[in-house]
Amino acid sequence: MILGTLTWARALDHPDLLAPSTRTAIETWAALDAAVADAVLVTEIDPDLADTAALTAAYELPPSASANCVLVAGRRGGEERVAAAVVRATTRADVNACVKRLLDVRKASFLPMDRAVEESGMEYGGITPLGLPARYRVLVDARVAVDDADAGPAVIVGSGLRRSKIALPGALLARAPGIEVVDGLALA
Repeated sequence: MILGTLTWARALDHPDLLAPSTRTAIETWAALDAAVADAVLVTEIDPDLADTAALTAAYELPPSASANCVLVAGRRGGEERVAAAVVRATTRADVNACVKRLLDVRKASFLPMDRAVEESGMEYGGITPLGLPARYRVLVDARVAVDDADAGPAVIVGSGLRRSKIALPGALLARAPGIEVVDGLALA
């Protein structure tokens, strides 16, 4: 498949382009859902172009094709609650209302970069909803789960590494184990 100027191949055929936890998550998911093996694709990119704006410009991708995954935490009764919020790159996660409400916390904040990298086992700029720690809730905005008229049939997310990206149908991502699809997770 070609998306933008990038050529994509089956992710399971290129495990070197996936963070270890991402690779394990895709392998486990593919064992449960046969469509995953052929539908989850990966491509190598210049790691200096991993951030969405640089990626879309350099590889001629529509901005709405990318989805960003941010890690957010809050506390309630001394218990920390952590979630990943996945939203289209043309939007931003509604951390102060939607995520805070879903986590049932008074205040929600982005995880510091060093902690996000350490706990996820992924590189900054490559954090993906596939392969996060089991204790994290993984919230995906409903707009990611449907085809975008400008973006086409795939959504691009991190691979866990800065040097590659994953593409898969948004509807498939919505079916991934542990994913919670949320209406209104993103602000336009």
